[in-house]
Amino acid sequence: MASKQNFNGESFTRPKVVCIGGGTGLSVILRGLKKLPIDITAVVTVADDGGSSGRLRNDLQMPPPGDIRNVLVALAQTEPLLESVLQYRFENGEGLKGHALGNLMLAAMTEITGDFTKAVNAMSRVLAVRGQVLPASEQDVVLMAEMTDGTIVKGESQIPKTGKRIRRVFLNPQDPKPSDGVLRAIEEADGIIAGPGSLYTSILPNLLVKDVSEAIRASQACKVYVCNVMTQPGETDGFMASDHLRAIYDHVGERLFDVAIINNEVPPLKIQRQYAKKKQRMVIPDIERINKLGCHAVADNLLLYQSVLRHDADRISAHILRLIRERMAQRQSG
Repeated sequence: MASKQNFNGESFTRPKVVCIGGGTGLSVILRGLKKLPIDITAVVTVADDGGSSGRLRNDLQMPPPGDIRNVLVALAQTEPLLESVLQYRFENGEGLKGHALGNLMLAAMTEITGDFTKAVNAMSRVLAVRGQVLPASEQDVVLMAEMTDGTIVKGESQIPKTGKRIRRVFLNPQDPKPSDGVLRAIEEADGIIAGPGSLYTSILPNLLVKDVSEAIRASQACKVYVCNVMTQPGETDGFMASDHLRAIYDHVGERLFDVAIINNEVPPLKIQRQYAKKKQRMVIPDIERINKLGCHAVADNLLLYQSVLRHDADRISAHILRLIRERMAQRQSG
């Protein structure tokens, strides 16, 4: 934890928080957390192999930049127009169509610096990013899945498309080395947050990187899992909140988290019908089962509806900061 001074010269502690995940879920939470007096490190999955990221990964033999780009934009202190430019996806042009400009910038920076992590650090400085962004690993990692019928599916983008139930996911190569700084950030953290996001294709790929889950389990930080609001077709069909935790524990061992933050607000019927068309439903907050897994459940109305349902990042961030401060106070009182 880092000590700083306020305007009156009084010292206060600025918690160090590590956020683990990928996709839009991690970005949503980071937009809330960056408003708080905390030091943020985002550890981001590098298992993506679809779309612009997959093409750059194959063409340039670099880690996929898409999830990293989203996190950089979420943490950046930028004007809205610059954010729109970074997220702009070309609609035309041979070789350009489908690419996000931010992905191309990360690809260029990787070639200039000769290293993906250095490229991310350089982009962080350019964008005045609030915190540190680290790829979970710099190795060429492929996400694999074994389905319940025994078939093996290769590639993060292909796994949800099979229409089959996932038994387990694993990485190829197994136990890829974490990027420099990942384990140290976890070791020094006052709070470790996983989720929300795609359970099998955004969260678990990070936890399967060599020594990451072991470092989390050994940490004295407050360890929080933020559960998804809705089920995800091809990944968590029919899952309740406890099923998400159970799946993680089946992969990396039990009692990884102290707290699970879950939504207990039922979406309006109109929105439920909208999601039912996509074979999605609300994740049921089965609090008793979560508690039986050794995890304290914090249930609240976490819904924010725009064109789609999102987590209320500000409300979740307030819960996270409160939980971390409570844990820090307990550790200080001994």
